[in-house]
Amino acid sequence: MSEQLIISIGREFGSGGHEIARRLAEHYGIQLLDSNLLSEVADERNLDVRNLEGLEEKKKIPLFSRTVRGFSSSPEENVALLQFDYLQKKASRGDSFVVVGRCSENILKEYGGLISIFVLADKKCKIERIMRMYGLTGSVAEKFICEKDMERKRYHNSFCEGKWGDSRNYDISVNSSRLGVEETVELLVDYIDRRRKRREA
Repeated sequence: MSEQLIISIGREFGSGGHEIARRLAEHYGIQLLDSNLLSEVADERNLDVRNLEGLEEKKKIPLFSRTVRGFSSSPEENVALLQFDYLQKKASRGDSFVVVGRCSENILKEYGGLISIFVLADKKCKIERIMRMYGLTGSVAEKFICEKDMERKRYHNSFCEGKWGDSRNYDISVNSSRLGVEETVELLVDYIDRRRKRREA
């Protein structure tokens, strides 16, 4: 792919955002960065990924964190900054990729090839999806969804000025419950292709 394409996917837990991201990456033949991002960062920095696990997409705790000469005492913040730096380096090299979360719609906003998407879904659909995926009861799935979304919101909002899930911070927000994952991907491919044509014109 000659022209750079960066697709940023923000998502509610249970919305199918990861599956949509995977299908978009396959469609365009570009790399998907999600849970594998931490391993890539660790490899680049010669770090043990096991020391970073559990700190990913976690909010920094201002009360217990200090920054001195550009270094933070917050391990959560340091992991986030390592990931942000990795994504910015990939983007600056002209790489094309799909990235899930990691404040990517904000930290990569200077790149003309960025298309930012937020995927949401109806509560009922999210509960059903999480029940299927994790073998949970409805009430447990609902609680799990609330916890994960709150975690994502706190993480995002501790590093970004724009608020997580606010449609004004994304190029397009889409409810995957309306069309289902497959047709939502088709809709997004059409949107992305139209955006790219307009950019080329």
